[in-house]
Amino acid sequence: MNSAILQTGYFVIAGILILVGIAGAVVPILPGVPLVFGGMLLAAWADGFQHIGAFTLIVLGILAALALLVDFVAGVLGAKRVGASTRALWGASIGMLVGFFFGLPGLLLGPFLGAVAGELSAGKKLDHATRVGIGTWIGLLFGTLAKLALCFTMLGVFALAFLIA
Repeated sequence: MNSAILQTGYFVIAGILILVGIAGAVVPILPGVPLVFGGMLLAAWADGFQHIGAFTLIVLGILAALALLVDFVAGVLGAKRVGASTRALWGASIGMLVGFFFGLPGLLLGPFLGAVAGELSAGKKLDHATRVGIGTWIGLLFGTLAKLALCFTMLGVFALAFLIA
C-alpha cells in the first residue's frame, strides 16, 4: 500500500479520535481527554514527529493530566463544599452513568438525582440533600467546562506547533 495513503489513513483516525475525545469531554462514558491526547500522538507519529516534537507532546500530556485532575477535583469539591456524604458522591457517579442511557436530560439530571438519593440514603433531610445535589451538579458542570477548555487548549497548542514547525 502506498505510504501516503497509509499516512492519510492515520491522520483520519487521529482526527476521529480527537473529535470523539472532545465529545467524550462531555459524555461521561467516553474517556475524552485520553482520546484527544491519543489522537494527537497518533497524528504526530504519522507525521514522523516532524511538526510535533517531544516538547509539544510533554505540554499536551501535562494539559491532559491537568484536565483529568480538574474533572475529578471539581465534582468532589462542589459536593464537599455543601457537606456531601460519601454516599452522595457515589450516588452522583451512579446517576451520571445511568443518566447516560437517557440522553441529554439524563446526563443533566442523573448526577443531581443520584447525589440527592445518596444523601437521603445517608439519613439526611430533603433540603440538605437538595443543596448537596445542586452543589454536586455545579461542581460537575464546572469540571466539564474546564475539561472542555483544556481539550480546546490542547487542540490550539497542537495546531500552533504543527503550523509553525
